[in-house]
Amino acid sequence: MTQPAETRPVLLRLAPGLALCLAVTGAAYALQKVEEALFGRAWLEALVLAILLGTGARTLWTPRRNYLPGISFSAKVLLEAAVVLLGLSVSAATLLAVGPWMLLGIAGVVVTAIAASFGIGRLLGLPPRMALLVACGNSICGNSAIAAVAPVIGADGDDVAASIGFTAVLGVVVVLGLPLLGIALHLDGLQYGALAGLTVYAVPQVLAAAAPLGAAAIQMGTLVKLVRVLMLGPVCVMLSLMAPRLNHDGAGDAGKRPALHHLVPWFILGFLALTAVRSLGLVPAALLAPAADAASVLTVVSMAALGLGVDLRSVANAGGRVTAAVVLSLVVLGGISLGLIHMLHIA
Repeated sequence: MTQPAETRPVLLRLAPGLALCLAVTGAAYALQKVEEALFGRAWLEALVLAILLGTGARTLWTPRRNYLPGISFSAKVLLEAAVVLLGLSVSAATLLAVGPWMLLGIAGVVVTAIAASFGIGRLLGLPPRMALLVACGNSICGNSAIAAVAPVIGADGDDVAASIGFTAVLGVVVVLGLPLLGIALHLDGLQYGALAGLTVYAVPQVLAAAAPLGAAAIQMGTLVKLVRVLMLGPVCVMLSLMAPRLNHDGAGDAGKRPALHHLVPWFILGFLALTAVRSLGLVPAALLAPAADAASVLTVVSMAALGLGVDLRSVANAGGRVTAAVVLSLVVLGGISLGLIHMLHIA
């Protein structure tokens, strides 16, 4: 069957940039494998490596005009598709396993931490979008939250690159240092697991951080972390309602009500729909792992595209303020999390 003629120009326009993004993605996965072989684990995951490699390539070489459509497509459309697929990774069963008070507590921690982190970012002079990226990355699930929130609030590649870069470095520091804090505070396995689940960014990092304090810490940390990830959908919906005010430049349409598809972007609706389908048990178990893998790969490709569009001077200019915002936000998140653990008498 021949390809429709009208689709060929689109595919031809996308091909150079998409191929470039895929090449950077392949290099990122290869470096991750090298890390695993040398150190037994990947301290920098492919997602972070892709944006670093893309940024490095963009620093040394400016892509020609024919690469731009494919890079833009990869940074936006593929990222939105990845967010939709993430909906299959969460279900209502996770909520039922936690219990109402813990569930409300985790939600409260996330909301409070986002508000506090956003306030810290703004006090340090970060633009609203950058402050929100840092806040959501710290408060929910690090790089994945930043990648999911970015298209909702219209963040540009420089903001995303800076946010992911700093949270990636700090994520490794937290994994190494949190067990020492847990021991110093005399937390038992369940308490420490809850702390790890509430503060560490990625699920694999939670496992690594919780392991030194035993199986109970790993189980509690994983459960709390999964519930924390579930907050990504509701947060994205709320931010989509706030986006018109974030994007408002003070001209022309101040009193105009945004259209429905601007209030709730299609990929957020898709995320929620797939979460509901998963919760109803309508998704074959055999599809869950491939869907998660596909979402991961699409996210890495989109991060490569964002890196290829990054101006390092903009990232460097924001460096000190972003670092301070990320560190202070994480300290606040840790304090709020410890408060919840003691309030619920987890033991």
